[in-house]
Amino acid sequence: PLYTRFGHYVARIVRGDLGRSYITDRPIMLDIRERFPRTLQLAAAAMLVAALSGITLGVLSARSPGGWTDRLALSAGYLGVSFPVYWVALLLILLFAVELQWLPPSGYGGWQYLILPALALGMRSIAFLARVTRTAMLDALATDYVRSARAKGLRERAVVLRHALRNALIPIITVLGLDFGAYLTGSILTETVFSWPGLGRYVVNAIARRDLPAIQGAVLFLSVVFVVVNLLADIAYAKADPRVAHG
Repeated sequence: PLYTRFGHYVARIVRGDLGRSYITDRPIMLDIRERFPRTLQLAAAAMLVAALSGITLGVLSARSPGGWTDRLALSAGYLGVSFPVYWVALLLILLFAVELQWLPPSGYGGWQYLILPALALGMRSIAFLARVTRTAMLDALATDYVRSARAKGLRERAVVLRHALRNALIPIITVLGLDFGAYLTGSILTETVFSWPGLGRYVVNAIARRDLPAIQGAVLFLSVVFVVVNLLADIAYAKADPRVAHG
């Protein structure tokens, strides 16, 4: 009966058994263990690029609202949010791999193979994170404790980084957590364009072959990963702002 089969399926999931692939006849969890570290590597590199670039642009934009840095960051933000990932990936391949021949166009290997996929995957987050950081920093820089810090004679760098940026981290952490979860679960296009042997490409191959147990197991695993990442982001709130922990 259906309910009996479903009960057996749930019992296997609890034990970590996601079934076997129709095509390769291998345990699906074994395939996930082989491919997920590569997806995690790509997501971590993209998150590092997005965090460093986006937060830096947002802070510089908030320090001089209305200036050329602010206008440049806003323009780059609007363009970055508008461009689809696969189009950015193809442009990067055309420029850096075909024309300049600085980096390999696709595949998996050393750090050279990681640069273009990480840039393509993190481009949208750079733009969105810069806008969120700018808004949060403008609110933080207008508060009384920042004016008090400046009145005490603290350097502008200390005021911006130690006081304003630290208190503007809550929305930034939210964006970072959501984007990192999206990198782990939604890097299908990037891995396909760059032939990156991660879990996203595994799902694409399973869909093409109609390997239903592989699709079901991978989607279930990625759903759990997304929930765990968001839980870690909630925990990070308390580290960034002790008032959240007291609340």
